[in-house]
Amino acid sequence: MVVGDFDADGATSTALTVLALRSMGCSNVQYLVPNRFEDGYGLSPEVVEQARARGAEMILTVDNGISSHAGVALAHQHGIAVLVTDHHLPGETLPDADAIVNPNLPDCHFPSRSLAGVGVAFYLMMALRAHLRTQGWFGVTRSEPNLADLLDLVALGTVADVVPLDANNRILVWQGLSRIRAGKCRPGIKALLEIANRDARQLAASDLGFALGPRLNAAGRLDDMSVGVALLLTDDLSQSRMLASELDALNQMRKEIEQGMQSEALALCQKLENEQTDLPLGLAFYHPEWHQGVVGILASRLKERFHRPVIAFAPAGDGMLKGSGRSIAGLHLRDALERLDTLHPGLMQKFGGHAMAAGLSLEEARYDEFRQRFADLVGEWLAGEALQGVIWSDGALQPAEFSLQTAEVLRDAGPWGQSFPEPAFDGRFRLLQQRLVGERHLKVMVEPLEGGPLIDGIAFNVDTTLWPDSSVRQVELAYRLDINEYRGNRSVQLIIEHLWPLS
Repeated sequence: MVVGDFDADGATSTALTVLALRSMGCSNVQYLVPNRFEDGYGLSPEVVEQARARGAEMILTVDNGISSHAGVALAHQHGIAVLVTDHHLPGETLPDADAIVNPNLPDCHFPSRSLAGVGVAFYLMMALRAHLRTQGWFGVTRSEPNLADLLDLVALGTVADVVPLDANNRILVWQGLSRIRAGKCRPGIKALLEIANRDARQLAASDLGFALGPRLNAAGRLDDMSVGVALLLTDDLSQSRMLASELDALNQMRKEIEQGMQSEALALCQKLENEQTDLPLGLAFYHPEWHQGVVGILASRLKERFHRPVIAFAPAGDGMLKGSGRSIAGLHLRDALERLDTLHPGLMQKFGGHAMAAGLSLEEARYDEFRQRFADLVGEWLAGEALQGVIWSDGALQPAEFSLQTAEVLRDAGPWGQSFPEPAFDGRFRLLQQRLVGERHLKVMVEPLEGGPLIDGIAFNVDTTLWPDSSVRQVELAYRLDINEYRGNRSVQLIIEHLWPLS
């Protein structure tokens, strides 16, 4: 029984493992994805009971399990072996699993510790295939599978989970992108590309992160990630299109929920600012009507807006809250939560995560205490200058460099991503045209102040109380150079990350 997680990394990990095991002759392999709202995270006791009811003799976790002490113990009580594969940071003690595969274990010498869960699963399947080869498992009656066929799933899960693109992850993502561009991908990925209106032949890593990943994640956030896994497993393109349409509808619903939650959170921030001179260095928010599947995105948006660590909470039933946090450079969020747990035992029921993202649960009655303790700790750990946002730029482009040739060179030099960012530029421009598209996106036409070509640009999710502004004639932009493709025509487009009015 393959037990996954309810995000895009978990879905791709689950699908990859099931497909790989079946291709190597394991006919009796099933999968189970925890329901975020009923089962909790990871190999919980509730998930173990479900696996037992379905006749599991062995549980293989993917993208989870490194903190599932109770679940592993219960599985052993039922006589079920457990193999944990995960990439999340381990705690001080490990679950008593029969085996644990995790590149972040202290005694692991695998050279790439930044693997996503799907990367860990891929290398485990590679090792299993190598072992079976030495045992003479493959031959005339059973052909040896080409596991490179699964690299499209590895690329999608790796980019969607926003793990650092070290040298190894860049190779995995590049190979996966190459297969997708060549049309050699799962029908489910093809269907997601269609519903997102992306041309597979021109696919970039950013498309995986901003177009495909959110649609896949929407299933786990609002419904059940089994829909996403089914999409990735099916060989039927018509069924894939039906499931992709379902995911697209869920993603639209997620956007609407997120927008409402963000408005409420900003109102809470305004209230805080009215009550005290400065915002706390570490922010925690809670609203009794928030959706626990969307608090992670909310925390990310607020972290970007206020440039400080943020944890957002939603009710989880039975007097409990579930929180999701995002951090900034300079504060390791999981370490901060671990320190809080040491200083104030019992404040949190459980927690886990990485440097930049973490999840936790606590009693609703202790939320106010947690908010204050978290703010105090962050205030001790973060220096004031760390709260000053920095926009990194590779400088200004010359007028002649606003060309398709430059944009193509930058695209071909990818894949870009976490810890290997795409080159970004800045400059001053005349603002010739501006209008809203899709309710919250600002479409502009600009011209470099020193002269040059007229260039289209788009800024996503702008503050519509500020833009468009017909009084603004000149702007300073921080942007990436991109290629806009529409009805067979290709043109240079600026993806605007930040814009400031000059006059």
